[in-house]
Amino acid sequence: MIKTLSTTVLALTLVAGTTLAHAQGGNADAGEKKAAQCIGCHGIPGYQSSFPEIHKVPMIAGQNAAFIVASLNAYKKGDRKHPTMRGIAGSLSDQDMADLGAFYERQGAEASVKSVAAREPSAEVAALLTKGGCASCHGADYNKPIDPSYPKIAGQHADYLYVALKSYQTEGNPQVGRNNAIMAGIAKQFTHAELKALARYLGSQPGSLATVSQSRWR
Repeated sequence: MIKTLSTTVLALTLVAGTTLAHAQGGNADAGEKKAAQCIGCHGIPGYQSSFPEIHKVPMIAGQNAAFIVASLNAYKKGDRKHPTMRGIAGSLSDQDMADLGAFYERQGAEASVKSVAAREPSAEVAALLTKGGCASCHGADYNKPIDPSYPKIAGQHADYLYVALKSYQTEGNPQVGRNNAIMAGIAKQFTHAELKALARYLGSQPGSLATVSQSRWR
């Protein structure tokens, strides 16, 4: 068991290291020029996805560049199932992904993020957060992950967080699901009602994520 766990941790560390290297090589100015495929959804505040599930499109301005790269690679490989995102990610090179990650990380620094007062979770939600060990990876305030290839989740759209968490429980669906052993193990501990409670709390917390309006005519 210990040997298997050590091997898994080493493998995840190597993957995160490779992803971070790609992200660090990104050029934000080049990424801005490559974002035409992204702004039609991620550049419209409040824009809602209707397929394969209905939810607000996630805010990615201010997200860690390394996480954006990791996510795009996961869509490209099919570890994250989403027909539209897989089609887009499949057209991107490693350099494209790194440039886009750098652009969206920088874009967050330029955005005016609404300040929201932090609030303490209810006893029920606090127990769920502890059970899931959420802070151990995403940071005590859920806005400073322990590794840049992990996402900031504080202030993210609650309906998106719920769909994302639920997708780690999904198996055998060609259009929905995420292949991540760690997150799957965590998400499968909870009922859908509990995942919604977690998503509502995390989405209500102050964070540095935003949607920055972008003109389609650039």
